[in-house]
Amino acid sequence: MAQTLETIPNNVDLSSDRRLQRALEQWQPNFLQWWNEVGPDGFQSHQVYLRTAISVEANGWAHFDFVKMPEYRWGIFLEPRDGERKIGFGDVMGEPVWDEVPGEHRNALRRIIVTQADTEPASVEQQRQLGKTCPSMYDLRNLFQVNVEEGRHLWAMVYLLHRFFGRDGREEADELLQRRSGSSDKPRILNAFNEPIDDWLSFFMFTMFTDRDGKYQLAALAQSGFDPLARTTRFMLTEEAHHLFVGETGVDRIVQRCAELMAAGKDPAKEGAVPFVLIQKYINLWFTLSLDLFGGEVSSNAADFFAAGLKGRFREDTLDEHKAMGVNYRMEMPEGGKLVAQEVPLRNAMNEVLRDEYVKDCQRAVDRWNKTLVKAGVSGMTLRLPHRRFHRGVGPCAGLSFDPDGRMISEAEFKAHEGAWLPTAEDRIFVKSLMHPVTERGKMANWIAPPPKGINGMPIDFEYVKPPQA
Repeated sequence: MAQTLETIPNNVDLSSDRRLQRALEQWQPNFLQWWNEVGPDGFQSHQVYLRTAISVEANGWAHFDFVKMPEYRWGIFLEPRDGERKIGFGDVMGEPVWDEVPGEHRNALRRIIVTQADTEPASVEQQRQLGKTCPSMYDLRNLFQVNVEEGRHLWAMVYLLHRFFGRDGREEADELLQRRSGSSDKPRILNAFNEPIDDWLSFFMFTMFTDRDGKYQLAALAQSGFDPLARTTRFMLTEEAHHLFVGETGVDRIVQRCAELMAAGKDPAKEGAVPFVLIQKYINLWFTLSLDLFGGEVSSNAADFFAAGLKGRFREDTLDEHKAMGVNYRMEMPEGGKLVAQEVPLRNAMNEVLRDEYVKDCQRAVDRWNKTLVKAGVSGMTLRLPHRRFHRGVGPCAGLSFDPDGRMISEAEFKAHEGAWLPTAEDRIFVKSLMHPVTERGKMANWIAPPPKGINGMPIDFEYVKPPQA
């Protein structure tokens, strides 16, 4: 059970390690300073109806109440230890999991944890100004729920750095608060987390596609032989599900509003909504940016992480085999101006194996959006995911030109069609022109349909965010 009376809520018996507790309590003011400087702008004094984890039990991890965001109870929660757990894959399969960091894997584990940790504050920074143009009070509350949980996920990773990596870990934890999304001097580690998110269409695409990458990275780490990391990420996945819900349903509601207007014979753009072609362009952008987060198609690091028992596959524990030896993965690779089929050892293709699962999950959501189009009376138009070779900045296709069908084309041909495939400056200006705040209870911006139901059994017109009392 969490010790909720402590300065830092936790279920890791933090009070028994005074040195660690002091170190984290010294980090806490720096975190709060970061939150107040680059967290949600203009809403720090508002009362927000938020879900707060107070323990990992079913009745404790989803506690709802009004709270000011700077007073949110960020905590450290790991799933309970399974004393019988063994490493489930790689060359160390069947050995007991590690409760401490093995010396030979110290650098690799630190790199994995820091890269994951860096994404959490980055997204808060990216979304800092969105509250000022919220399409509804319901959506404003969901934005803030995502923000505070990204903050808690940062705490989860910082605990691991402080607890298991000594001075190096403490320095890395400090650096997490020094980098800034989009900074020219100290940017965030991964490119997608330096992209501007200054409109709600981008926010919903980010939580749909980029946060979904997070789901698959966390799921792979939830199989790790380093037990504290596995237990941490398993609990993070419980919270991450809401972020994906916000993105998938947010895009669906934009699609619904667009479809309703088209079915009525109206032009969505002229009616102040997002037209179909723009929805597709934003899908093309955010899906491909998020594909890059998995890394290169062929990776010796991915092979080493799997062999060492550091990072498994998605739902590794449900697969039939766990060694990935003597098996190849077939993929097409650009070579000499054309695509050539290659057989890659499965371990070296682990990034692509994880990306396969991600793409299937994204396709399921796109299928749902297309059903929304049909249900609204729009036929002959379907949204789609572009080919994974399109618009890539990482891997063998980076720097080459492909169309959304994955066909290799010249750079000139790509440039000629780029404005039809990806958002232009004019597109971004148009989308931003739609972003007018709607905070009246139960009201929605014109460019988005209302949700089918509210949060935690509350009505849609519930006052999810209350202004500061005079």
